[in-house]
Amino acid sequence: MAIENLLNESNLKYNAVDFGSFKEEDYLPAVKQAIAKGKAEIEELKNNSESPSFENTIEKLESCGLEVDRVLTVFYNLYSAEASENLQTLAPQISGLTANFSSDINLDADLFERVKAVYDQRESLSLSEEQKTLLRKTYIGFVRNGALLDQEKKEKLREIDARLAEVSPKFSENILKQTNAFELEITDESKLAGLPDSFIEGARELALEKGLKKKAWIVNLDAPSFVPFLKYSEIRDLRKEVWKAYQSRCAGGEFSNIDIVKEIVSLRHQRAKILGYENHAEYVLEERMAKKPENVIAFLDKLKSPSKAAAEKDLEELKKFAKDQGLEDELMPWDFSFYSEKLKIAQYDFDSEQLKPYLPVEKCIAGAFGLAEKLFEIRFEKNTELPTYHPDVQCYEVFDKKDDSFVGLFYADFFPRATKRAGAWMTSYKSQGYYSGKQQRPHVSIVCNFTKPTKGKPSLLTFMELETLFHEFGHSLHGLLSKCRYKSLGGTNVHWDFVELPSQFMENWLLEKAVLDEFAAHYETGEKIPQELIEKLQKSSHFQAGYQSLRQLNFAYLDMAWHGKYLDNIDDVVAFEREATKDTSLFDPIEGTLSSTGFAHIFAGGYSAGYYSYKWAEVLDADAFEHFKENNLFDQSVARSYKENILEKGGSEEPDTLYRRFRGKDPDPNALLRRDGLL
Repeated sequence: MAIENLLNESNLKYNAVDFGSFKEEDYLPAVKQAIAKGKAEIEELKNNSESPSFENTIEKLESCGLEVDRVLTVFYNLYSAEASENLQTLAPQISGLTANFSSDINLDADLFERVKAVYDQRESLSLSEEQKTLLRKTYIGFVRNGALLDQEKKEKLREIDARLAEVSPKFSENILKQTNAFELEITDESKLAGLPDSFIEGARELALEKGLKKKAWIVNLDAPSFVPFLKYSEIRDLRKEVWKAYQSRCAGGEFSNIDIVKEIVSLRHQRAKILGYENHAEYVLEERMAKKPENVIAFLDKLKSPSKAAAEKDLEELKKFAKDQGLEDELMPWDFSFYSEKLKIAQYDFDSEQLKPYLPVEKCIAGAFGLAEKLFEIRFEKNTELPTYHPDVQCYEVFDKKDDSFVGLFYADFFPRATKRAGAWMTSYKSQGYYSGKQQRPHVSIVCNFTKPTKGKPSLLTFMELETLFHEFGHSLHGLLSKCRYKSLGGTNVHWDFVELPSQFMENWLLEKAVLDEFAAHYETGEKIPQELIEKLQKSSHFQAGYQSLRQLNFAYLDMAWHGKYLDNIDDVVAFEREATKDTSLFDPIEGTLSSTGFAHIFAGGYSAGYYSYKWAEVLDADAFEHFKENNLFDQSVARSYKENILEKGGSEEPDTLYRRFRGKDPDPNALLRRDGLL
């Protein structure tokens, strides 16, 4: 039966997912069957006549429900990367079933009694640090999900969790549909003024894909389309149209997320109050490095002053430049990228388009592999035999160079399509850890939306896309190199404000000539990036750093406003957002635009009360890279320490402890400001 291919390990090499051996209609019955087995495993654990111990309770619980994890991992990964209409229809049903299953476990008084019995004797148990962490997280996980509540509050919590499981997928679905609904069709060739040839070729390919035989070009809201369009199009009215379409996603109309935002925020607040917290942010941050909302705000405030001063200077400089360039009207948001690119060229004689011919995607991924090989002694081999879920997806086997032992599987999915949500992310099909009677090595994937190849050119990345590739690759290394015993602690299962360290750390290498020389080569001639061009790239790296920093702070403050100082009965989402971001917004609000309704990170992802973690981790990654630069850039002792104390340890110990073990001290908060030229 096809359903068994979802529930069980496959017969393929490394038990890789056998994509294509099951059908979409198999998901729902597979989830139901897996949940039934998971419930039976929980009953067996509860009915054990032996006294509760770490082995028969905590470790046993770690291995319960593996089939549920297996089915959901495949389903939700494809829901994000290859979401058919059927999967979108199934998502609320499956979310509801699994939310109830989670509630059944979290609110089971008998099960919690066994967990508590082990936790209460923790001081007398001879446990490793990782086992202590698992015990604490298991106990805290039950408490934070309502185990200590009375029955009435437990039922209310169950209702809230079930409803959240329905509305969060709907938020994502609306964004995908709204994104796909917009297309700017250009039929007048003069309207292509300023756009690079590579963009025009790609826009023509999009038109042909839509069946437009006539002379036409398509601009859409996928990043490889709208980002360069705003940067290079000389037609101001068209820039405005595309910018407003993106900034107003789901802010009204058929795919509005306004009511969903209000409902999600309300449900999260109710949930936090039931559990004894003042707000959702307080609940979330209890298990983060930041610990408390006031610590997050203090952190953001410390960055705000230098960032805002620099951002205001950036904007004034750009306004003057735009006026000198002939802009008679006031500089507007849809003008920012256009004139910024021209200003960067004027100041540094550097056009980011100059780099693209040197950055074919195949060379770039090989560069990421090569850097990982040099730093962490692993190698990647392409596998064309294992199945994937789409022809664009590539699969690689990863091995330890020292003994040729298997490290994991790595999947890469680079190009946009109508069934894939926007953005870029890393995910797993199998986590590293001990389960099913043996140590399992991880199967990880990165999913991106890069510029597609055309008939005349390979996929040539912008430098921003290259940074995205290395960022997500950093997450994948965190998953691949994990050496934890327990899967719930392995890989990227760390505090949310620590998870971006390995990803952002990898971006630092891209300003180093020694790294670029290893892979960046012209797709036609094979020549390396000229030294002069690398120097221009390095000099321009601080360009508008204040503006970019303030933009990230803007999102972080908005997130904390929704989750950290909740106001009852928020009727006007627009007014609330405007108030929350007024101190970090350089432009006056544009009617009809809204960030919240497209803010998937916090309303459909895991970043609620956690968007600040990007800046938090920037401090860590800037400080960590300083450690490499203080020594030889590729110093093996430093790289080994980073691998052993950060990448291999996952969430087995507190991140503060792991970082100090690697660095020898606490991170310097000013490392980020130094790197960005803001000190």
